[in-house]
Amino acid sequence: LPDTIPCLLSPWSEWSDCSVTCGKGMRTRQRMLKSAAELGDCNEELEQAEKCMLPECPIHCELTEWSQWSECNTSCGKGHMIRTRMIKIEPQFGGTACPETVQRTKCRVRKCLRGAGMEKRRWKEAR
Repeated sequence: LPDTIPCLLSPWSEWSDCSVTCGKGMRTRQRMLKSAAELGDCNEELEQAEKCMLPECPIHCELTEWSQWSECNTSCGKGHMIRTRMIKIEPQFGGTACPETVQRTKCRVRKCLRGAGMEKRRWKEAR
């Protein structure tokens, strides 16, 4: 029986960078066969892979669409209306912060008639 010649292998390379820039990924390293394959069977593995973990990926704020504007909060004269939106996803791990969730704007309904209330009251009493 001819002597089997042991595999001649190069040292392992450095581990590659993680396959992702944040979160869970993989990295690999290789080595090479230095002896000629004809000289014997070589069943050694030439590549290895392992999991790698980098800091969590940022999660950015996500919001719903704006609601419709509310009714004006006065029945005459100057007032305001508001509209709102909800936070769907809170930011984490340095993700972008949530912008405003309430907006307010001015509205103006017909001019208030001064003393109109008084006239109505007198009219009721007169009846």
